[in-house]
Formats: sequence, C-alpha cells, structure tokens
Amino acid sequence: MAKKPTKAQKKVEKVMREYGAGTLKSSAGKKVTSRKQAIAIAMSEAGMARKKPTKKGGKK
Repeated sequence: MAKKPTKAQKKVEKVMREYGAGTLKSSAGKKVTSRKQAIAIAMSEAGMARKKPTKKGGKK
C-alpha cells in the first residue's frame, strides 16, 4: 500500500507544477527560469531547507 504524501511533499509538488507551467515567481516578482531556483523555493516554502540539529556529545 502506498504512503500518503506529507504536507511538505504536497507543497513541493505544487511549487514545481507552478514552475512547469511558467507561473512561479521569485520574491522579487520575476519569473523563475532556473530549475535549481524553483527547487530552492519549494524546499524553503515547505520548511525543508533548514538543517535539523545533530546530537552532540556521546559516550565518554
């Protein structure tokens, strides 16, 4: 059985569809033409761009 997509995955899918349709705009209001820029926008909007904190320390 297939897993349901998370909210973040749905957001990325939505943004990439906008890019494919040519309607995705950057924060400056210009049309996005770079796939890498579209992915960066999608990850940022989905909240996936931030690094998760790593555990520090360990056994001593």
